[in-house]
Amino acid sequence: MTLKECKKEEKADREFQKKFKFEGSINVLTQMMVDPAATEKRGGGKNLPLRRGEILDVIQFTNQEQILCRNSQRRCKSVGSEALSAA
Repeated sequence: MTLKECKKEEKADREFQKKFKFEGSINVLTQMMVDPAATEKRGGGKNLPLRRGEILDVIQFTNQEQILCRNSQRRCKSVGSEALSAA
């Protein structure tokens, strides 16, 4: 990884911590896949855009309906638990 990419990731992590009032280091609990049968969603607001079969990093289980996830572009937002299956 180049220095530029490393700094970009650090900046994204700081913005995430500020936005979600998340303290401490960001640890990935597990990875989950978006259900291939689910409909694709554009996202927006507090929700992450979903693509079929995409692998997401789970950062925090907020409640039974929402999970805080990060996608491959390092964007962090909530995802409905009904759209995910174990990877």
